[in-house]
Amino acid sequence: MIKFIHQWVDKVPGIEGYDMLVTSAVAMATIGLIAILSFYLVRHGLIRLINKLISKTKSNLDDILIKHKVFSRIAYLVPAYLIYKLTPDALVDYPWLSNIITTGAAVYIVIIIALIVDAFINSLLEIYHSFSISKRVPIKSFAQVAKLITYLFATIVIASLIIGESPLKLFAGLGAMTAVLMLVFKDPILGFVAGLQLSSNRMVAIGDWVDIPQHEASGDVLEIALTTVKVRNFDNTITTVPTQSLINDSFKNWRGMEESSGRRIKRSIFIDVNSIEFCDDEALSRYSKIDYIKEYLEAKKNEVLAHNEQTGTTAESRANGRRLTNIGTFRAYVLAYLKHHPDINQNLTILARQLAPTDSGLPIEIYAFSADKNWANYEIIQADIFDHLFAVIHEFDLRVFQKPTGVDLQAFAKG
Repeated sequence: MIKFIHQWVDKVPGIEGYDMLVTSAVAMATIGLIAILSFYLVRHGLIRLINKLISKTKSNLDDILIKHKVFSRIAYLVPAYLIYKLTPDALVDYPWLSNIITTGAAVYIVIIIALIVDAFINSLLEIYHSFSISKRVPIKSFAQVAKLITYLFATIVIASLIIGESPLKLFAGLGAMTAVLMLVFKDPILGFVAGLQLSSNRMVAIGDWVDIPQHEASGDVLEIALTTVKVRNFDNTITTVPTQSLINDSFKNWRGMEESSGRRIKRSIFIDVNSIEFCDDEALSRYSKIDYIKEYLEAKKNEVLAHNEQTGTTAESRANGRRLTNIGTFRAYVLAYLKHHPDINQNLTILARQLAPTDSGLPIEIYAFSADKNWANYEIIQADIFDHLFAVIHEFDLRVFQKPTGVDLQAFAKG
């Protein structure tokens, strides 16, 4: 090309002595024009054709490549490559200028390739997120590591182009910089290792409800990145937690509850021990009118009567033989009430158990699972159960323990 242009330049009068300069200038202008035309041809011709073909496919996955401009960025490579290849011939008499332009073109090509790889990684990540497994095994941290390696490699190649040395020499020199690199990339390295452990052990996934008390975070996991985990709290604030802290510190993941068929209710009613007593005939008669425990009381009374007759127990003392108590009858009622409750999962554990007495009374713990796991509905179900139990407990001649309040002390003083 340079010889052809030089032949025409020689025919122009008045440029003797500047013919090579003009020839080189015309050649570079021609290369520039060819580069611009090639860019528009590739971008508005070939790339547009590829985009149309992909958009007509049934799968939406390849559309993601268009969305992230993977093919569009390829168009930027063509003009840079033409400049890189044609410039040495056009500037054969100006090697220093040729070296600057070709080096700049080479650096530009490396940057574009890095951006293409970045866009391709983003596309693969979005494609992966379209599958349900992405919620259980997040890979964003791995994608970030791949990007980090890509840009690190690109930086080394660019440095080698600028200083005119082989990239292999720079890579060899990285061994001496290991300590510095470990210091600079300490957090990404620790985060990457933590991400590997989180993913391989499936400790946390996107969408999980987690409690991380050390960072005052309680909510849904939004994102698991290389160095951070984003948690959207229930007040819609966002807490950013270091990834490695999920490995070093303890946290609670409620995924097991969400995947199960019920949400646990575990709460106690504290009974005033002074209200606990044996059931007399009048009390048993009242209790027998309660639908849930009619059959229980009838069977229990027959069992107690048969036992006392068998052992020859006398009625001279209430301490002799077996007798029903109001606290035991109340526990039976609570258990029957839970087993008839429509919002309690009957296939999971249901208990109404007595715990060790405390200075706040005797705890009767309700242990069951609500069928509805939605937080708001769960709280309503739990509240309704205890509303009923607090209201009905007086039917069993029991009192709920409550520490004295100002009103209690005033009444005591007046008495």
